[in-house]
Amino acid sequence: MPPDFAEQAHLAAALEARRALLPPDDTGALRLFNGFYEGWPDVVADLYGQTLVLFNYAAQPAALEPALTAAAEFYRQALPGLRCGVVKTRAAADPADRRGRLIFGSTPADRICEGGVWYALDLRLNQDASFYLDTRALRQWLRENLRGKTVLNTFAYTGSLGAAAWAGGAARVLQTDLNPRFLALARQSCQLNGIATADRDFAAGDFFRQVGALRRAGARFDCAILDPPFFSVTTAGRVDLLSESTRLINKLRPLIAHNGWLIAINNAVFLPGADYLSALQALCADGYLQIEALLPVPPDVTGPPQTRCAAPPADPAPFNHPTKIAVLRVKKKTSDLG
Repeated sequence: MPPDFAEQAHLAAALEARRALLPPDDTGALRLFNGFYEGWPDVVADLYGQTLVLFNYAAQPAALEPALTAAAEFYRQALPGLRCGVVKTRAAADPADRRGRLIFGSTPADRICEGGVWYALDLRLNQDASFYLDTRALRQWLRENLRGKTVLNTFAYTGSLGAAAWAGGAARVLQTDLNPRFLALARQSCQLNGIATADRDFAAGDFFRQVGALRRAGARFDCAILDPPFFSVTTAGRVDLLSESTRLINKLRPLIAHNGWLIAINNAVFLPGADYLSALQALCADGYLQIEALLPVPPDVTGPPQTRCAAPPADPAPFNHPTKIAVLRVKKKTSDLG
């Protein structure tokens, strides 16, 4: 069925609450509707340039398709600059439907601009949109703080965080990810910004093996970014953000130079923010780590206060969203500085 009056009203209210946030041209990116928090839990709507991306999270996705067709028509009327629409169906049996199918137009946006930096997109590369809107404040922090610094971006995915660091004047960025297809998009972002890179700046491989090799080589970075998936297993190790996030931080700590930064991101929806903060504070107890900042997720992703009518499964406070971003300052023992 098409969305009922209440669902249509949720879309309209959410769009009106974001009017001031809409990109002034056709090159920006914004979350138009976060149904998990704004009254229609099976639907999320994003804007990438002139492309609308609708996410179908329904357990029975086919039943929602007429409503999504109506939602797409709503946005086409409300945002006349739209030229393309994509629906991503999370529970689809066909992987192509999970990656996204066109519902209008022919060519999805292949880039967006944020803070003066261009980021390459492939909106049908994966089940997400190949670019994470929730880390916008972190990209700004990277642009503003890493001039002349060396950076290690682990679990880089399509490399938006590394591209932000490069655009801010980082001396070198090493982007690592298990999947070389994702790193190919990271290269494109650098090319869009006229950033000269070399093959050595992109390394496809397992996190645990790569970190071990860098440690054995004596590598040190002024900043390391840890943005792992919620859960994954390889022959070299396991990633579990619900119960083992601090283990990953300890794996990365030896690669960070004295007075450098470790950016730790945890996106486990069912992990309370207080529990994550407590785990970080326990790591800081020896005096060699310090929590310098907790970065917020932007209001278009959290849902503006006037339209937010539901809460996450676990309270993220003192963070403002289940994507919990902490900037940690790293100190070294005197014996490690030689």
